[in-house]
This record gives sequence, structure tokens and C-alpha cells, in this order.
Amino acid sequence: MAVADVKPPTAPVVERQTGASMMEQLVPEITTHALSYLDYPSLCRLSMTNSLMRKAANDDNAWKALYHKDFTLEQDTMTPVNGWKAYYAATRAIMNVNAQFFNIIRERSLPAMSHFWLNADYVKCIHASGEHFSGYTAIIQGWELAFNMEQGIDFQVRDVRARVLTDMAWVTMKAYVDIDTEPFYMTNVFEFHNGRWYMVHHHSSVMLGDGDMVE
Repeated sequence: MAVADVKPPTAPVVERQTGASMMEQLVPEITTHALSYLDYPSLCRLSMTNSLMRKAANDDNAWKALYHKDFTLEQDTMTPVNGWKAYYAATRAIMNVNAQFFNIIRERSLPAMSHFWLNADYVKCIHASGEHFSGYTAIIQGWELAFNMEQGIDFQVRDVRARVLTDMAWVTMKAYVDIDTEPFYMTNVFEFHNGRWYMVHHHSSVMLGDGDMVE
């Protein structure tokens, strides 16, 4: 009697899942939530690993979550024309430009301030002292006077909020000389010309206390 060849049962093949395939199986909401823990440099590095990670790292929801984490929730209902990744980069750029303004004041550098402002007749500068300057030449002369009269001020800037359009941006903030004193409320407006941002308007004021109210 012939005995049929009996083959032992084949063990199930277990595929080793790569990080990419595991990411692919996650639902979009979980992927976005996981990416929301990454910071700006990490998200950029992730996008350079492979095509799947690049797709995940360029997801608009991930960049929207990062924008809210790094900047503000105030613009939650808006839809940026070029997507949240581009809007995040534009906001980060204008935040860096705005920080340069305070570095220039700290260093009392008139050449840097002259380069920082747009050379136009419609630019405006209103200091917390109430002095108002209109036009590029008058504004730079005003800063020259301020730099000659005062020491460099090391502002502590808080509550910075930015709104960026195609060729215009404005930034609001509180700037403290001493954290225990009332802040200066500032608004800076910028225009984009020839590949860079220029300041076109600066307004600084101090909120009056109850005892300072004018009847």
C-alpha cells in the first residue's frame, strides 16, 4: 500500500512591518495627532526620509496643529491660500523679522534701523512718548535722536501675534522693560518688497492706569 507523501504544515509567514507601512495603516486622525508632538525641525526632517513619510509630514492638518502649538489659536477658522505649511513658514519668517527690530533697538544701530524701514513717504512711526514721525527721513532722524538720548533697551516681548498676507503682515505684542511694570502695547506693520520684509508702520503706547485717566 503506497503511502502518500505528507508535508508538514507550513508556518504562517509573518511580514516585518516597516515604520512606513505601520504609518500607512494608521487612520489620518491618529497620524495627525502623532505628528503634532513634533517640532518644526523634526517635521521637516521627517519629510525627507521617504515618500510615505514625506506625504504624512506635508499633511495640512499636521502643519495647522503645529501652527496652533507654536503661534496662536486665533486663526483657527481661516484657510490659508497656499496651505498651512506655507503659512507656518511665512509666519515664522515674519516673527524672525519682528525680533530683529528689538535687536536693533537693543544695539542702538542706526544703520540697521535705516535698512530695516522701507524708504517711502507713507511710512509712519509713533513712539510711546507720543512723538509721531511721518516719512522715511523723519523716522530715521527720530530713531537717531532716541538712540543718542537713551541706552539700549532690552525688551521682554510677550503675547506676540502675527497675521501674514501675500505682501503685507502685521504683528501685535506686549513689550516689557521691567516685567513688574506695565507693558508697552506695540503694533508693527511690514510690506514685502524685492524679496524681503520692510517695516512701514510702528505704533507703541502705554495703557493708562486707573489713576492716570483723563477726565
